[in-house]
Amino acid sequence: MDRVALRGLRAFGHHGVFPQEREEGQTFVVDLSLGLDTRPAAADDDLAKTVHYGIVAEEVVAVVEGEPVDLIETLAERIAQVCLKHQGVQEVEVCVHKPGAPITVPFDDVTITITRSRV
Repeated sequence: MDRVALRGLRAFGHHGVFPQEREEGQTFVVDLSLGLDTRPAAADDDLAKTVHYGIVAEEVVAVVEGEPVDLIETLAERIAQVCLKHQGVQEVEVCVHKPGAPITVPFDDVTITITRSRV
């Protein structure tokens, strides 16, 4: 299976369990790896036979900017489902970064990584 990756998609969302996170919001970063067969697109040099990563990026940002959820696990699942709606995408790995998580000790990042595929 081939991979199309998008790294470092940034969007401002209001996700989290604490009222301050919901009110003030924060930046989330998303990395995606989409699994699909790119051979038909390559053979015909045809965008319609692969995934349009620009559209995927816009849809992912819309999810992050959309309805708030408590957990980044839930956010990652919603992003995965959006990606799997694209014809040809058989599998997706989603990593959601929450670098502004409300943790009281020094840290670089908090992430959740999930892998989902078509059944």
